[in-house]
Amino acid sequence: LEDSKRESGELNGAGERGPDPSVMAASNASTPSPSADLLGIRSAVPVSAPASSGSLLVDVFSEAGPTASSGAVNDDGFLFVCKNNGVLFENQLLQIGIKSEYRQNLRMYLFYGNKTSVQFASFTTTVSCPGELLQLNVQSKPVEPLVEGGAQIQQVLNIECLTDFSDAPLLNIKFYGGALQNLTLKLPVTINKFFQPTEMASQDFFQRWKQLSRPQQEAQKIFKANHSMDTEVIKAKLLGLGMALLDNVDPNPENYVCAGVIQTKSQQVGCLLRLEPNAQAQMYRLTLRCSKDSVSKRLCELLAQQF
Repeated sequence: LEDSKRESGELNGAGERGPDPSVMAASNASTPSPSADLLGIRSAVPVSAPASSGSLLVDVFSEAGPTASSGAVNDDGFLFVCKNNGVLFENQLLQIGIKSEYRQNLRMYLFYGNKTSVQFASFTTTVSCPGELLQLNVQSKPVEPLVEGGAQIQQVLNIECLTDFSDAPLLNIKFYGGALQNLTLKLPVTINKFFQPTEMASQDFFQRWKQLSRPQQEAQKIFKANHSMDTEVIKAKLLGLGMALLDNVDPNPENYVCAGVIQTKSQQVGCLLRLEPNAQAQMYRLTLRCSKDSVSKRLCELLAQQF
């Protein structure tokens, strides 16, 4: 860390940073919901709920999700790297909400909402892994074949990580709603979803950091800030990543350090993170050190899109 700090030079220059009121207001805003919790995001065991009289399904998540047209594959997997709940897909007919939680394996709840007054028939979903993706074991339960107008149904996926991966599984959805609809979406399953946060004292962190000293074990990126550099926003994203955010570890209080272990069936991968912001230059330096080379590179690639 000391050597890394000296190399950073101007990047770690002093600079005042404060919250951006407009960004904070936007991040705290949520779409009001005049009807029931249709996608079940606020309850542990969601149930089908019809829309309020005269209304269609509404967003019940704090952040809007991407929209896509029928037949399209969504390439926005980065949207869910640091969050577990949200709208995965939405068009004029269908809204798909998602909620994920990690308990030894990744459990993913999918909520399919019929935004129309017409019944969806022959509703089927298929989860597949592209190419030779044998790093994940995905188990899914079949969905109800009929989705009434203004109602929603739930599907639960159980995902086991066998070894580290980069490609995401694909979700294909077919149904009749006036005409045959066929959608293919990338599920937001990234390697960090299998993190177990690890609390660590300052001395242990430095010792472990020095042990992960092979060049291949480190991945580093210097990049321009894409979002607000507000402290609380950064902390929330790092916690959303799944690692433990460690206080009073880095000698520079402006920096952020995290630790965690990625749990796979084949091995446990220890990971350390250091994020150095420079508010004056509006830049970051991100450094990952992991016990497996490919994990360092993938996490650095995913995280550089988040800040």
